[in-house]
Amino acid sequence: MANPDLETREVNVFSAEFSACPQPVYRELVAKCPFAKTALIGTPILSRYEDVLWALRHPEIFSSEMEMHMALGTERPMIPQQIDPPAQTKFRKILDPRFSKKRMAEIEPNVRRHAHELIDAFQARGECEFDHEFAMPLPATAFLALMGLPQSELPRFLKIKDMIIRPQTLLEHPTPEAAQALRKDAGRQIYEYFGGVIDERRKQPGGTDMVSYLLETEIDGQRLTREEILDVSFLLILAGLDTVTATLGCNMAYLAANPAQRRRLIEKPALIPGAVEELLRWETPVTAVPRILKQDVEIHGSLLKKGEMVTLLIGASNVDDKEFRDPALVDFERERNKHLAFGGGPHRCLGSHLARMELEVALQVWHERIPDYRVKPGETPRYSPGIREVQYLPLVWDRA
Repeated sequence: MANPDLETREVNVFSAEFSACPQPVYRELVAKCPFAKTALIGTPILSRYEDVLWALRHPEIFSSEMEMHMALGTERPMIPQQIDPPAQTKFRKILDPRFSKKRMAEIEPNVRRHAHELIDAFQARGECEFDHEFAMPLPATAFLALMGLPQSELPRFLKIKDMIIRPQTLLEHPTPEAAQALRKDAGRQIYEYFGGVIDERRKQPGGTDMVSYLLETEIDGQRLTREEILDVSFLLILAGLDTVTATLGCNMAYLAANPAQRRRLIEKPALIPGAVEELLRWETPVTAVPRILKQDVEIHGSLLKKGEMVTLLIGASNVDDKEFRDPALVDFERERNKHLAFGGGPHRCLGSHLARMELEVALQVWHERIPDYRVKPGETPRYSPGIREVQYLPLVWDRA
């Protein structure tokens, strides 16, 4: 039986209005509705930190093997995100070293140099549209370099990425059928492109890029199949070209609207690593992750059935007052900050070290070069639903 002391309500976590300012909804859910439901389809939402972390740590119950439910244009599961242990663990073992903290430190000077080059292009102008002129090209350029792909392909991959993650923004009439057709087309393009890359790398072995590495590495004494390499590449290109961009935009929108917090970073740059963690907690660009139940489970007196899809509302878990002291206070010196912005358990974000490095470098370089900035008067930042990219963030500053 359901617990009569707990409320249940429907929440549209994929609306633009929610994405622009989700924290009030988060607080209400954590306090009153730990077991909510998504609007329209009515699937369960878990919002409290304890519940979300428990679900993330138990993939045998809350499974990521849901490629048939996500409809992202794939023909097979994205590896390692859409497979569970023990197979997932084997792929993480070969992929984690490619995204280690040490390896990210090696590429940090290139990211820093590129950040300066991007700012060089617009600093004297006194304004920029932050998403397209900085947040998008900075991490995307670094990621294409890691993958060994030419920078000239960036516009193509950015469009493909949006075709999958935000098809509604590219369609004149964004129906579910049209969105799915666009995703399938994007998926076909990814498989076709990386199939060509695999063929090229096989003709010229010994490279240091990601695809060359995947061609040469082994799991249990066996080389990866062509399909496995394609499925890893599919995931990496989506993740590498979107989430850091979204996080950067959320961070800068917050700082532009909170000048006192911005001045703290300018006066004390040593706060930037802590600010990155706190803004990941507070803004949480990847607001939610879905899971499919492998077995029946009872939560808060409600029985969730095998085969049911469950939404883990990570953003809400990050403002749970049972885990975070004064969760509505954005504190760059928060001592205990075990946020779930990168997920948790075996599927914790593969690229977390890369993301942290890029975010820290971006905030350091930007505030060295452009310390005083604000949202252009008369303009309003525009957030995308789902993953909270600030797709329109016009910033202005006084020209020197």
